[in-house]
Amino acid sequence: MKERKITEIIIKNHFTHLLNSMECDVIIAGGGPSSLVAGYYLAKAGKKVTILEKKLSLGGGTWGGGMGFKFAVVEEKCLPILDDMGIRYKKEEDDLYSVDSIELASGLIFNAIKAGAEIFNLLSVEDLVLRDDRVRGVVINASPIEIARLHVDPITLLSKAVVDATGHDLEVVKVLLRKNGVKLNTETGEIIGERSMDAEEGEKVTVEKTGEVFPGLYVVGMAACACFGGPRMGPIFGGMLISGKKLAEKLAKIL
Repeated sequence: MKERKITEIIIKNHFTHLLNSMECDVIIAGGGPSSLVAGYYLAKAGKKVTILEKKLSLGGGTWGGGMGFKFAVVEEKCLPILDDMGIRYKKEEDDLYSVDSIELASGLIFNAIKAGAEIFNLLSVEDLVLRDDRVRGVVINASPIEIARLHVDPITLLSKAVVDATGHDLEVVKVLLRKNGVKLNTETGEIIGERSMDAEEGEKVTVEKTGEVFPGLYVVGMAACACFGGPRMGPIFGGMLISGKKLAEKLAKIL
């Protein structure tokens, strides 16, 4: 019957892709703008990259622009990234450009997939694989299982590098600290935490601090900002896009 074939096709394809992602070069937790840019450039560089998003849709807070008004702002220095992905923008004043937030979010997702990044939604990273004082993979579960707080054991995916791209919440780094009593590559050895709004400084810190925070574990985008104590930046997205590209270039060389 046709219903059986429909189900068979869905199951077969999903598990083929999941099995292919059991070992890869980079696993990125979180599917926001910095994650998608990193995934795009890593895949273009020939790296095997898997992005895991716990929600149904990817793009993080990009979709809502500023306070639900469907436009975001970027600076001139990140226009080459938008050009690479065919995302349109309009010059406003000084070095500021407006971007339709819906086109931005959908464009980032589409381009990351087309470049070869494997993306799974509805999967949560609940723990890390840690061996010889190095992060070597992630422990995942289905988001609905996590939300329902069901006692169901997770499974693992292995990689050469893991990236925390969970934004303000910094979920993966927090798990590492809570469970293992280790020190981070921050001034205090701990998560410093996000400070109040300063868009210019926030973007600066986000880009500068993008990188390895513990052997095998990297931070990107707002996760980097929160980890190293930068201020929040609001609906200006250039720093997050540049952060993603910087991480991709760094990992492409290391790997």
